[in-house]
Amino acid sequence: MNKRFVISAAVVIIILFATGYLVHGILLRPDYARLPNLYRPQEEQTKYLPFILAAQVIAGVALVWLYRRAKNSRATILDGLQFGLAIAALMVIPKFLIYYAIQPLPGTIVVKQIFLDTIVVTLIGIVVAYLNRKEP
Repeated sequence: MNKRFVISAAVVIIILFATGYLVHGILLRPDYARLPNLYRPQEEQTKYLPFILAAQVIAGVALVWLYRRAKNSRATILDGLQFGLAIAALMVIPKFLIYYAIQPLPGTIVVKQIFLDTIVVTLIGIVVAYLNRKEP
């Protein structure tokens, strides 16, 4: 494991954790609050924080690893954008569509989840491309 990989993974983990809180803990909180029978109460969620952190660490390391395995020699912002959109198509969109199929979630929440998390993984793709570009 090299230094650039470790730095990239750490940055992505921080972005995942921060944007996860922003999207699901702040922006979508009012939507989730209208569905108390589908989600844990706020005070109970705290004890599950280690699971969220583990998920973010696993995802962050995997995203950097995948990008570094798949990238071409340029590693441009466009490459990062394409990578982020591919990750959204692979992870974000199917995940929330499956949740919609098995949980009685309103379609508006699912659209917001897909839209906001697609922005997040696209941003992460751009950041990973930037951090892993070839030095001149």
